[in-house]
Amino acid sequence: MAWMYILECCDGSYYVGSTKNLERRLSQHQEGSGARYTTRRLPVKLVYCEEYDRVSDAFYREKQVQGWRRAKREALINGSPELLPALAKKIFDRSKIEREDFVLEQIGS
Repeated sequence: MAWMYILECCDGSYYVGSTKNLERRLSQHQEGSGARYTTRRLPVKLVYCEEYDRVSDAFYREKQVQGWRRAKREALINGSPELLPALAKKIFDRSKIEREDFVLEQIGS
């Protein structure tokens, strides 16, 4: 078995990792020997994990989640997967931007 996991650090940041032995890896993080990032942000708390049959799948998922913004990670942590697609999209409404620019121009005049 393999795991992708998310830790919440004492400063409120998140650390995403993967391992074959989740219990041992969490212990390493708490002892300060897990990763340089978490060593400076102890204590850490496990807030999310996913189990995989293959290490390569857990590692792939780790890299995927590492690329996510905080809001998307929190949707996963909070059990709201239905929010993930919306959080992945960049919404660009040109008419809204043009209206805001017009208002700013009027205020500046």
